Amino acid sequence: MTEATVPAVMAALADLEDPKILAVNQRHGDDHAVNLTKVRAIAKSVKTNHDLALELWASGDSAARLVSLLICRPKNFSAAELDAMMRDARIPKVRDWLINYVVAKSPHMEDLRVAWFDDKDPMVAAAGWALTSLRVRKSPEGLDMPALLTLIEQDMKDAPDRLQWEMNNTLANIGIENADLRDRALDVGERLEVLKDYPTPPNCTSPYAPAWINEMVNRQT
Repeated sequence: MTEATVPAVMAALADLEDPKILAVNQRHGDDHAVNLTKVRAIAKSVKTNHDLALELWASGDSAARLVSLLICRPKNFSAAELDAMMRDARIPKVRDWLINYVVAKSPHMEDLRVAWFDDKDPMVAAAGWALTSLRVRKSPEGLDMPALLTLIEQDMKDAPDRLQWEMNNTLANIGIENADLRDRALDVGERLEVLKDYPTPPNCTSPYAPAWINEMVNRQT
């Protein structure tokens, strides 16, 4: 890419659009038509550029927003800016990258996790649970795991799809990472049966929490 501008990035993305990629992505609720490896290559060629990232995000285009999330400086965002971005991010891949590549690297991560955790918007609440799952795996100190299991037991079965998915991830990670809570996590998963019949390709781990927990624990032994 000869220059790092919004028109240049948008033109590069347009040149890489593939109808087959779009068709696959649309089945998952996404609307971008560019292979993610190529999105990353564009971001690598641009390098970190926070001002350009803000402009690309403001375009509203999903592929441009993915580039934006790769070239921004996560620490430059205020909590209010990240909250607004999350509420505006309705495309699954954009939300996932926003959570994992930006919010998780922000000094506001914990404040946002707590604020989003029980938000009335299930998409925002799902982000709170995704960050909670990350904490279960990476920095569990201070988390009340039994209380999380109680909430999951009460609410996961009837939660909207995306929120249910993230609560289930938290359930599985609690069971994987905490031997003392593993039996309870398995029991909750077995009784709720969330994602028990989720179609899983061969050689992939089922998202059904009991199967997932047992598979990962067996790998550790």
